[in-house]
Amino acid sequence: MRKLIFGMNVTLDGYIAAPGDDIGWSGPRNDELFQWWLDQERANDLSLYGRKLWETMSSYWPTGDQQPDASPAEIEFARNWRDTPKVVFSSTIDKVDWNTRLVTSAAVAEITRLKAEDGGPMSIGGATLAGAAMRAGLIDEYALVTHPVLVGGGTPFFTALDSWANLNLVETRTFPGGVVLTRYETGR
Repeated sequence: MRKLIFGMNVTLDGYIAAPGDDIGWSGPRNDELFQWWLDQERANDLSLYGRKLWETMSSYWPTGDQQPDASPAEIEFARNWRDTPKVVFSSTIDKVDWNTRLVTSAAVAEITRLKAEDGGPMSIGGATLAGAAMRAGLIDEYALVTHPVLVGGGTPFFTALDSWANLNLVETRTFPGGVVLTRYETGR
């Protein structure tokens, strides 16, 4: 059975985006943190995206390695992003590219099917998609990269749950700028 990991940058008050889908709060370039994200992405066999995150990622990373100021890690991230198989869950997108397939309905059923397959870890991103997987008890690990900023509202990392989910701390790490990684596994 595959492991499903939900990890994102998050504000101290728990949001992945401020009102208006603003993610500018994540601060200046942090090469050490970016390298950590690259290592996480390299470890995944499959990336699952909701529509909004897909649109954000696919608007930049297909050519991210061609940007004049791209760091070596950004160049590698772009190449890895293009090469990694991806699944986008959306009922409003008509077409996807870059080693990606589109699923237009039954997201929880498809994620459950993918988890049951043999293979390496899968990442999931996008608040709505991850929230559905969270409520269905499908997420095995949470990785919160917390930035020292309060935005007061927006898109929350966690969704409302029907019952408690006990978690076990796996890792903590501090990055420059007061950014803190915490990783938790579910208590299954």
